[in-house]
Amino acid sequence: MNLLAIILILCASFFQGTFGLGMKHISPLKWENWWILHATVAMIIFPMAWSVIAIPDTFNIIMETSNDVLMIAMFFGFLWGIGGILFGMSVEYTGISITYGIVMGLAASMGSLIPLAQMETLPENYTIVLAGVALLLVGVAITAYAGVQRDRLSKVEEVKEVEDYEDGDTLVAPEVAVTTVKKSIKVGVLIAVACGVLSALLNVGFSNASPIVDIAVNKYNANATDASLVAWVVVLVGAYIMNAGYAIYQLVKNNSWSGFSVKGSGKAYMWSILAGLFWFAALGVYGQGAALMGKLGAVIGWPMMLGISLIISNVWGYRMGEWDGAQKPFKQLLGGLAVLIFATCILGYSNI
Repeated sequence: MNLLAIILILCASFFQGTFGLGMKHISPLKWENWWILHATVAMIIFPMAWSVIAIPDTFNIIMETSNDVLMIAMFFGFLWGIGGILFGMSVEYTGISITYGIVMGLAASMGSLIPLAQMETLPENYTIVLAGVALLLVGVAITAYAGVQRDRLSKVEEVKEVEDYEDGDTLVAPEVAVTTVKKSIKVGVLIAVACGVLSALLNVGFSNASPIVDIAVNKYNANATDASLVAWVVVLVGAYIMNAGYAIYQLVKNNSWSGFSVKGSGKAYMWSILAGLFWFAALGVYGQGAALMGKLGAVIGWPMMLGISLIISNVWGYRMGEWDGAQKPFKQLLGGLAVLIFATCILGYSNI
């Protein structure tokens, strides 16, 4: 495998595993105020600016692409947009580690297998690819289980602190607290599963936008690695329509237009922009790495990036104290991360 491709995938994984930290810093803004800025930076401003700088003929290339290709690419982006909204909701319920575990597992596997199934001729080493994806799912399952066990321990500790007052003075009965926690985790997991399925479609949209890349390379002599940026511009227009539309709906519903000027929101705005930059940096760099991998780039590079990003996100989770007081689940997490590393090596080997 091209060494530069590996380096690019590693860099993309860092950005992908890090951008979610911004969602921990939404307050004092409301979600819709924070999210519309984040989506505008991540899906419109940064992708278009980077693409135009790298390929000045970006919009000419898009205009010469058939409407069918443009519509299918944007449609998959739109479907992913639903998953992007669900991701933020899931983090609120389950925390960054569990959400990443479930979402990345489903997104990595489906986002790899669907483009593989769409190939006219399967590569000779497709069994190795399937083995790598299957092992990656095992690693994700272990890390997700470790996260669930960690949260279960932390919630039990919270319940123990609740005092069972007599004479109707109980703030919240322990059994009620336990039931609420179980419901929250179940809701969060269901949201994460839906998010994972829809998140896979971002890579499917990118894979189906390959005719855009062909026009950029063959007609405009664009560099193959940079040409992927034009494809992302199209896919993310669809994603932005969904994300911005939902944020505006929330702004109207909650009448939170004045929330943009809430006092002390400077830090939240900074994180919104940084998260947006990191989010598309992951996709932009991944696209360049995938281009260097050849026709299997979208099949192999995608699960590699998400598998490594899961490791990085858990490193951040550890540094933020998410695993404090959970020694056994943390050991399980390390086992899951080891499996992910091995799965990534297998996927890398399949592209040699």
